Amino acid sequence: MEPYSDTVVIGIGNILFKDEGVGVYAAKYLEENYTFSPEVDIIDGGTLGFKLMNYYQSYKKVIILDTVSIDDTPGSVYNLPARELMGLGAYRKTAHEVEVVEMLEICSLLEHMAEVNVIGIVPREIECVDISLTPELMPHVPVMVEETLRELARAGITARPKAGRSLEAIISAYNAPTMAKP
Repeated sequence: MEPYSDTVVIGIGNILFKDEGVGVYAAKYLEENYTFSPEVDIIDGGTLGFKLMNYYQSYKKVIILDTVSIDDTPGSVYNLPARELMGLGAYRKTAHEVEVVEMLEICSLLEHMAEVNVIGIVPREIECVDISLTPELMPHVPVMVEETLRELARAGITARPKAGRSLEAIISAYNAPTMAKP
């Protein structure tokens, strides 16, 4: 995998399980509403898991947008550097959370590993099958986006707003059928 830029933002999560998809939605929101200088790759990582190793080794800076299973109020946003995540056992509650941390631990032993931050938000509901976000989480996604923009700025990347779509429109698009009904 040859990266287009030095920095990648990866939205992680499963959009089928309500708040579990917030990382995917936030990444899509950034992609559609901002331009970046220098360029930033933005990827819908779904539940990449062990394939994250490629990103940790191919880029200089990796920002993962995800839920974090921390005992706090739903909507609370955290910016967790890799070194803190590796010691945060409580973070590992969903399958992809386990894989994010396991890949960090493995890559930390290798010759090269990107600077990795997980910008996570505490979910309200991750078990209900529904492509949406809970009302408790929705107003806090902009905080997650702003923290991502701050982390990009710390890496020397400028974000400029552009005409795009609202978070609600992005989530609705994931609900839209992709094939014509017979």
